[in-house]
Amino acid sequence: MAIAAVVIAYLIGSVSFAVVVSRVMKLPDPRTYGSNNPGATNVLRTGRKFAAALTLLGDCAKGWFAVFVAAQWLAGAAPPIEAMAAAAVAVIIGHMYPLFYRFQGGKGVATALGVLLGLNLWLGGGVLATWVIIAFFFRISSLAALIAAVSAPAYCFLLYGPHPFTAACSVMALLLLWRHKTNIKNLLAGSEPRIGAKRA
Repeated sequence: MAIAAVVIAYLIGSVSFAVVVSRVMKLPDPRTYGSNNPGATNVLRTGRKFAAALTLLGDCAKGWFAVFVAAQWLAGAAPPIEAMAAAAVAVIIGHMYPLFYRFQGGKGVATALGVLLGLNLWLGGGVLATWVIIAFFFRISSLAALIAAVSAPAYCFLLYGPHPFTAACSVMALLLLWRHKTNIKNLLAGSEPRIGAKRA
């Protein structure tokens, strides 16, 4: 059952809302412009804020839903902590390396937020607040995402101490750092675009 929950979480993660929303709204494929990343920030570069909002909501919701399915499907006398933690990582991997799109996916920021909200509302809220504060002052989405990603396991440790959720948050943070390696290089070079800026 736990393995099935992980597989389902991966398949849920493999649905790219950036691609789906862009096709429905007849927008360019988000993998062909800007950062080539199928995510809300790149969709926003089309100038279609509603499409970007739908992408953000969809990717966030699928992260939450994967954890919810693991929690409800395997619910017993106690919450299935290990299954929830495993599903949390699996849905992120699905988003980054989706089966339905030749394993070429996004960077997982919105999906990670949904996962954290599914694990613990205080945890997700704290990480979201961190992203908002950094994004507000620096206007760089990737910088906000990187700092928020690193903050997640720290916040989780404060809430739970050594725990499967803390381990899952640590793995997710490493995955997000890996997927943002190009952004890290751009940040160091001072060439990372600001929120709302359009790329050629």
